[in-house]
Amino acid sequence: MTKKIRVAVVGCGAIAQRRHIPEYEENEHVEMVAFADPVLERAEAYAQKHQAKAYASYETMLRETRVDAVSVCTPNYLHAPAAIAAAKAGAHVLVEKPMAVAYDEGQAMIQAARDNGVYLMVAHNQRYMAAHVKAKEILDSGRLGRVLTFRTSFGHGGPENWSVDGRDSWFFRKQEAVLGAMGDLGVHKSDLIRHLLQDEVMEVASFISTLHKNTDVDDNATCVLRMASGAIGTLVGSWTYYKGEDNSTILWCENGVMKLGTSPEDRVIVELKDGSMERYRVGAVATNAKQVKSHVIDAFIDCIRHRREPLVTGEEGLRSLEVILAAFESQRTGQVVRLGHLTAP
Repeated sequence: MTKKIRVAVVGCGAIAQRRHIPEYEENEHVEMVAFADPVLERAEAYAQKHQAKAYASYETMLRETRVDAVSVCTPNYLHAPAAIAAAKAGAHVLVEKPMAVAYDEGQAMIQAARDNGVYLMVAHNQRYMAAHVKAKEILDSGRLGRVLTFRTSFGHGGPENWSVDGRDSWFFRKQEAVLGAMGDLGVHKSDLIRHLLQDEVMEVASFISTLHKNTDVDDNATCVLRMASGAIGTLVGSWTYYKGEDNSTILWCENGVMKLGTSPEDRVIVELKDGSMERYRVGAVATNAKQVKSHVIDAFIDCIRHRREPLVTGEEGLRSLEVILAAFESQRTGQVVRLGHLTAP
């Protein structure tokens, strides 16, 4: 019998409860051995279910329990310290997005994983959604030619409808979140557009603001991106789509247009210049109201089992984060920003 991978979860809030823990539970190669959360009752509930250990502190957990892998599901400001501590304890790390809140933090996470011979994976689940997998396949075939312009958007009514703490969530506290809607939603789309186009963002211009929420983090952003290929597009992240959640991407190409997430049934629509149309029903895109399997956990466990680099490495996560940091720099300065090593806002 193959030895199971001993997994710990740091942070037992909404993303752990709705994605990480259920998907670990479904994976036959996993044994859940520890849970950590400052609200100890949350960790204890899962520890009891799995005959595991519960901790209020991830530092104590890493000292006292041997683990092979750790999911970091904490507020944003703890992503880097928790991931680095886990790597130094010899555990492979899956960290929620955004991987960090500053460029140098991301670099330190990558270095810690490298120094300790473990994998660092960032949980950018949009790459694994069926519609986006199909879209990548079509783009890579070359049938649509080069992407010329694009629009990618992610908006919903805000974290109060998602977080286990509702309106009292850490998402709304600058000290813990650091990044608002752009860190929560915008980074999904900066990662997706880089992945689909196999291209890097070179320049960013943005308007980022707090339009409606009673918070000191951003709740809306609209950005213009120029890619290394010359393609130009927009990226939108919003917490004020109170009616009509949007998680869509449109790519205008040399030979036609591809629409992702614009139809509730046909998640991928291709319209070619010759007038023909292709529709693909390839599975739902996850929403706050309706969760679907992310495939992130299975991918992470497969990397460990088969000893291969994850699709979304720390380096990939850092490039996607850098786009968001550049957007904040553009908002601060009123200038178009070329990507470089940037700090948190």
